[in-house]
Amino acid sequence: MSCEYTCSLSVIGAGSYGTSLAQSTASKGLPVMLWSRNAQSAATMQQERFNSKYLPNVKLSDNLTISSDLESVVKASQNILVVVPSHTFADVLKQIKPFLKSDQRVAWATKGLDKESGKLLSEIALEVLGSEIKMAALSGPTFAMELAKGLPTAIAMAGTDEAFIKEFADLMHTKTFRIYASDDLIGLQLGGAIKNVIAIGAGLSDGLGFGANARTALITRGLVEMTRLGIAFGATQKSFMGLSGLGDLILTCTDNQSRNRRFGYYLGQGMSAQDALDKIGQVVEGYTMSEVVKGLCEKYNVQMPICSEIYDVLFKGKSGIEAAMALLSREQKAE
Repeated sequence: MSCEYTCSLSVIGAGSYGTSLAQSTASKGLPVMLWSRNAQSAATMQQERFNSKYLPNVKLSDNLTISSDLESVVKASQNILVVVPSHTFADVLKQIKPFLKSDQRVAWATKGLDKESGKLLSEIALEVLGSEIKMAALSGPTFAMELAKGLPTAIAMAGTDEAFIKEFADLMHTKTFRIYASDDLIGLQLGGAIKNVIAIGAGLSDGLGFGANARTALITRGLVEMTRLGIAFGATQKSFMGLSGLGDLILTCTDNQSRNRRFGYYLGQGMSAQDALDKIGQVVEGYTMSEVVKGLCEKYNVQMPICSEIYDVLFKGKSGIEAAMALLSREQKAE
């Protein structure tokens, strides 16, 4: 770390995942800064040493400094990690750009695609920040609370510079948190985005009482759909069998810590989409991504029947039962 930087890592976004990633690195004894857009929340977290809204039972490391001053947080470290909802990603990058120096590196753990254009977040980052800044994405099976508590976790990372990936992975590595290098930036990002849509379907299936057989079939065929769109984008099939593909898909579809799964489950129990969103009280990425993925499968002429049916349930008024019957009545074909 250059002598002009005072911290090892600056994390932009104090939600559950951003806080847990900041806490994980700070727990190694390294100085870390965490930015919260809410000044009162930042002050409370800094004083009380808890993120009471998202991680109420995790005491924050004394090495973690929380601030609402974006400029000071960005300028504190050579390594910037953005962890914000996908629909705010572009705006946040535009906000941090004036404070960046050419030797700083930007990574993100945001999972999703750009809502307006359907572009990969790496494409948005390139447009906003330019090619001079080294960039990377992190994705994989991670629940924030488990990571923050120091439970064993592994994810993947891909980017524009191999040296940055290795240095960043070493920086964040702990006794219980491991980052694997990936050479497929496209596949890594698509896996993290599409799995949230499939997870809504898994939750919906369970909410309707369809059982383990249906859930497993949905996960397996959902993986096929993820891979199809990935290949159309230029990703490799192999990447969808890794942590950011199959790994994250299984996690999100099978555990109720997943907001997307819970959202689908509430739908299956008869709630409206808005009531389910209100009950969860946090961003449900799969809700927005459903519309984006629907547009992409039409643009690239890729068959994604599960994602298409989930879109119809969320935005076209189709019932979960009708969606399930539509999938089961499709023409018989080889696996």
